[in-house]
Amino acid sequence: MLVLETVVRIRREYAGGKAIKAIARDLHVSRKVIRKAIRAPEGAFDYQRKVQPLPRIGPFRARLDTLLEENEVRGRRERLRMTRIHDLLEREGFEGSYDAVRRYAARWKADRRKDAGDGVTAFIPLMFKPGEAYQFDWSHEDVEIAGKPMRVKVAHMRLCASRAVYVRAYPRESQEMLFDAHARGFAFFGGVPGRGIYDNMKTAVTSVFTGKERVFNRRFLIMTAHYMIEPTACSPAAGWEKGQALLHKSA
Repeated sequence: MLVLETVVRIRREYAGGKAIKAIARDLHVSRKVIRKAIRAPEGAFDYQRKVQPLPRIGPFRARLDTLLEENEVRGRRERLRMTRIHDLLEREGFEGSYDAVRRYAARWKADRRKDAGDGVTAFIPLMFKPGEAYQFDWSHEDVEIAGKPMRVKVAHMRLCASRAVYVRAYPRESQEMLFDAHARGFAFFGGVPGRGIYDNMKTAVTSVFTGKERVFNRRFLIMTAHYMIEPTACSPAAGWEKGQALLHKSA
């Protein structure tokens, strides 16, 4: 069985024109499984959820650290792909998935960058191409309806390139409201960007690990698979990564 995130990625890359053979090579998954993931109804494909931060890495952690350190000092053209590192571990008896190795490597690199920074935080201006991405967040607002004061939740969706914004108020922040806000927002804009940038909201994210590594909620991932969106989560306490939506909320 596949991790649901991998199923979403398979469908998104296939919809983007990538060949099944290329997807199989990059994700280390058989072409038969990829065809099944593409043809299965949304949400019907069997999957397994990896909730542990280090699933099955266990006794191979030291070996994987060594492979990653050796890979880091190689020239860019000589570096091994994660699929190759996964192959090497399998030859030594590792039974975990490629996704487990990929997630561990991402956290390992994030920790290395943090150590190398020595406490100094660098900021890179956010630049986007038209249709590349949108930012989504919630705010709470105090309003008066029929003469009675009440607090509502407001969904903010902003296109990153044009800064066009869609806003809609709801009685609460639930998954049903989250999905409705996306459907209405995409209808308002007349299309769906390729990537969505989110804060670590409970209706979308189940677990937060190091850096940008997340376990997204299953129903949320099914929604992103339907729209062929690549979800991206901000680092904790890093509002500048999603500044446009935050700025609009404070306006």
